Amino acid sequence: MRNRGEPVDVDESSAESFPASDPPSWTTSGSRREDPAVAQPAAPPESHEEGTEELFPTKNDLPQNARAPLCELLNARLADALDLASQCKQAHWNVKGPAFFELHQLFDQISQDAREYVDLIAERAAQLGGQAQGTVRAAAQRTSLPEYGACGADEREHLQAVANALAEFARGARGAVSRCNQFDDWATADIFTEISRGAEKWLWMVESHLFTPH
Repeated sequence: MRNRGEPVDVDESSAESFPASDPPSWTTSGSRREDPAVAQPAAPPESHEEGTEELFPTKNDLPQNARAPLCELLNARLADALDLASQCKQAHWNVKGPAFFELHQLFDQISQDAREYVDLIAERAAQLGGQAQGTVRAAAQRTSLPEYGACGADEREHLQAVANALAEFARGARGAVSRCNQFDDWATADIFTEISRGAEKWLWMVESHLFTPH
């Protein structure tokens, strides 16, 4: 009978031998090798290079190497427009104070215009063979607008928060005009010209409520 602690003699001749080129799964540095007989999950599809969009066929004569980045641009500004509409609704719902009725209507009108911008931008992306990415989650990931800055009911806080959103939105729309011109896409440039003009008009109206005469 073997005493505890004594080494065990192993008959090496009775041990299984394996070709050096194909060791068993339990002999590979303590890690389990994949059994080729067991189906492995399929590899994920190759991702597209950054800055490209998968496009649908279209007879639009803008070249694909222009339409792809234009659709990326449109989806980025689409996210901004969706964010702007929701931020203005946030102000519309929560503002309080002596100018409540006027501001309540003003914020709602800006939100309605932002919703029109959403349609213009999304439909242009589809016209170019792209796909509009207009869900709330997509907008949250892509938006360039600052986080809404008013958390109470103060009129000036809401006015300043909406002004910040409008200023950034207008800046992005103006930048989009220049980008579209680089691709000779005058139609999309015209859309963003219209949008930037409207956003800057609303910015002027909002900032007028913040003006304090000396």
